[in-house]
Amino acid sequence: MFGRTALLALAFVPFSFAQVSEDFESGWDQTAWPTYANDCNQGGKVTLDSTTAHSGTNSIRVDGAGGYCGHMFVGTKSVPSGDIYVRAYIKASKALTDSHVSFITMPDSAQGTNKHLRIGGQSKILMYNRETDDATLPDLSPQGIAASTALPTGSWECFEYHLGTDGTTETWLNGNVIDGLTVKPGVANSNAGQWQRSTVKPKITAIYFGWESYGGDTNTFWFDDISVSSTRVGCT
Repeated sequence: MFGRTALLALAFVPFSFAQVSEDFESGWDQTAWPTYANDCNQGGKVTLDSTTAHSGTNSIRVDGAGGYCGHMFVGTKSVPSGDIYVRAYIKASKALTDSHVSFITMPDSAQGTNKHLRIGGQSKILMYNRETDDATLPDLSPQGIAASTALPTGSWECFEYHLGTDGTTETWLNGNVIDGLTVKPGVANSNAGQWQRSTVKPKITAIYFGWESYGGDTNTFWFDDISVSSTRVGCT
């Protein structure tokens, strides 16, 4: 018998085979979608929210407290062994500020034990952060900041990214490429100097959605219609 995730995955064929496709309409399966708070947990929480959703009636709500230990995430260890494409509908209650924060964190064995590839914001824009050397994509120069974009608040946004085995990183917001968050062979990115100083190619073992603040910022994020696949699903 097919499980719910498998049935939802088949719905995307032939466009993509999704290893994970979750809309939370059957509730929050905490075995398949455990919480994650590395090292400490002081104030963050995850709940199933039936007051707002991208589709249906349910979404996952993460209330993130200030400071590193106020972090909280929820996610899955079901990730493809090769190229990884992630699509999530995201709603933020507050705008990204100048402070460094993350709303996606991924344990990355290529960086070493207990190290993460992170997606979040700084300087009011979307960015990646590599924990081992604290490199950012894009560089946080005026030109790098201009090559990314802000995350709108109070509405559902389709956020997608691709991590390739060759070190490729691609990112889309509502189907639009974010040039500053693109690194791949044959495509120049003059705002990826920090990122490209390392030869590390991400090898993530899980994907967690939530909130982590390295200052005092707090926020509430909602996540819905999450897909983790070996090919791009898109904003469908």
